[in-house]
Formats: sequence, C-alpha cells, structure tokens
Amino acid sequence: MSTFDTPSRPIDFGRIESDELVALVRTAPKAELHIHIEGSLEPELIFDLAARNGVTLAYPSVQALRSAYAFKDLQSFLDVYYAGASVLLTEQDFHDMAWAYLKRAAAEGVVCAELFFDPQTHTQRGVPMGVVIQGLKRACDQAQQVWGLRAELILCFLRHLTEEAALQTLEEAMPYRDHFIGVGLDSSEVGHPPEKFARVFARAGELGLHRVAHAGEEGPAAYITAALDLLKAQRIDHGVRCTEDPDLVQRLVREGIPLTVCPLSNIKLCVFPSLAAHNLPGLLRAGLVVTVNSDDPAYFGGYLNENYTALLAAHPSLSAQHMWQLLRNSLMASFAPPALKLQWAQRLDEHFAAGARG
Repeated sequence: MSTFDTPSRPIDFGRIESDELVALVRTAPKAELHIHIEGSLEPELIFDLAARNGVTLAYPSVQALRSAYAFKDLQSFLDVYYAGASVLLTEQDFHDMAWAYLKRAAAEGVVCAELFFDPQTHTQRGVPMGVVIQGLKRACDQAQQVWGLRAELILCFLRHLTEEAALQTLEEAMPYRDHFIGVGLDSSEVGHPPEKFARVFARAGELGLHRVAHAGEEGPAAYITAALDLLKAQRIDHGVRCTEDPDLVQRLVREGIPLTVCPLSNIKLCVFPSLAAHNLPGLLRAGLVVTVNSDDPAYFGGYLNENYTALLAAHPSLSAQHMWQLLRNSLMASFAPPALKLQWAQRLDEHFAAGARG
C-alpha cells in the first residue's frame, strides 16, 4: 500500500453511520489543491472593489451579475471570469480577495491551500506583477499566522496566449520567486495542447518549481499524457477524461499521479450532465489518487465542503472509507513537506477514529 492509502492507526469505518458522515467530512482536516483565487471573487466583493477603484461594471447589480453565471461551456465562464477580475487593481485588492477565500477555507477545516493565480489576466491590464503577487502573499502569510493554514501560490499561464508570453511572465515573476512554489496551465483547453508550453515548463523545472497542468477536462486524454511526458506535470488538474485511455489510467495508478477533480465545476461547465453521472467514484475505485476541489467556487455554486456534501448526496454508495481516502489523498498530494503531510494525515485518522467511537 502507498502513503496515500495507509492509515496510521486502525479505523473501524463500518461504525460510522451514513447520516454522521457529512458532518465528519465537513469538520475533517483537508487540503484544497485546485482553487483559482480569482474564481473565489464573490459578486458582492466584485461590486465593493469596483466602487473602491471607480470601475464601471457591465452589470447593474449583484443579482444581475450572479444571474450571468449560467454557463454552457468553459469559454462562456471565462468571459464572465475575466470581466470580474477587472476590478482588481491594487495590492490591497488582491489581499482582500485571497483573505476572503482563506477565511472561508479555514472555517471549512482546510489546513493546506495551494492557490492558482493568473498574473497575465492582470499584467495585460497594466497591473504590475509585484502588486499581484505581494498582495496574495500577504494574505497567505496572515492565514498561517492566524489559523495555522498553510497557503501557497502557484503561478498559472493562460494557455490561449503564446508560449513567448508565458516565458516573459515567468521572467517577470522571478524577483518574487520565493513567493510562489510552482507553475500551472489553465484557461481554454481545447486547441491549446500541453506541448505548446514545453519550453516554459522546462524552464520552471530548472528553477526548481513544482509543475501542474489542467488536462482532460474538455480536452482529450491525450492532453493528460502530453502533460506528463512533455511538461513533467506532478499533478493533473481535472483529468476526468483519462478513462478514454485504459493504458493511461493504469499509468496514473502506477505512478501515483494525483488528479485534482472539481465535481461541481464539472457539472456547471457541462463536462457531465449531472453529479450522479460523474465518474469520480469510479476513478477512486480504480485506484487513482483522486482529490476533491472547488475550482472557481464563486461561479460554480460551492466551496470545498459543498463539493464533498454534494458528492455524498449524489453517490450514496460512497462509504466512510471512501471519504477518508479522498481527504487523505488531498493532504498527501499537496506540495507540503512530508513530515507536515504525515502530521495532517494522523490528525485525519484521529478524527475518523473518534467518529467511529461515536
């Protein structure tokens, strides 16, 4: 058994009643590994920041903006997403956005959050790189001080832009190298395969940065393979279409590559017709290192605990051991130091053991 599925102490999962499981999961220590911090901007905060910065929005009210959250695909979401990000102009704006998410995360039992951010969304508007990173980092440092929540930043490249732009973005971020732990790849997937960004990911590897990539959400399973082979991705964000290639599934299991799956996001963006049709339980039972995440929670109708709760409601066959496994996977798949991950995992085991005792 791997470190992903070995409890530190015996747990009698059978003694945990199904009606108690939701509360147990909601209060358990957990990590969030797929959260776009710009995607946590709630409409109320968007309007507050617009007023602070004198930005005119295309929507007359909070309710009008929220009603625009009926997406037919990834691109229709991105159009609204980028419009919302236009209110972010100062270091305090970026701090306030991250702080709002981290405050909620801490209340949900999150002990580790690895936040994606999209600097190109902001630098293209004339916002300096330092304003973006330093505002986010200040909130991360405060979360550690106030709640003991380990919050780290992962710089993502927008894949609909050129690799030259990504390389320039990485170099612009180098004065702040100690403020982020890795790089990622997001935005429009179809038509922008991983190989488009092989050079910038190689450069990130030379700099000692972790590498993750969105693949196999709307794009094919071949994008997952390319992200592993050409980008040397250590985690695959989404990855739900891996089942199109049985050999790939076996490889992901064999190599222990984590998948950062986002159930409610997948429904909102029509990747699956319903949560009941989602393949996460099958991925988990196949031995894949599946984790649960919220993606862009302000837009997709749920933060981390709401994703777990909705998943349990849609898939009653998921047992206490399955949920423990998902939670443990999240902790162990983080980029935190091994000793810290094991401490969190022990806390999780104690939490479930206490639940079993009633």
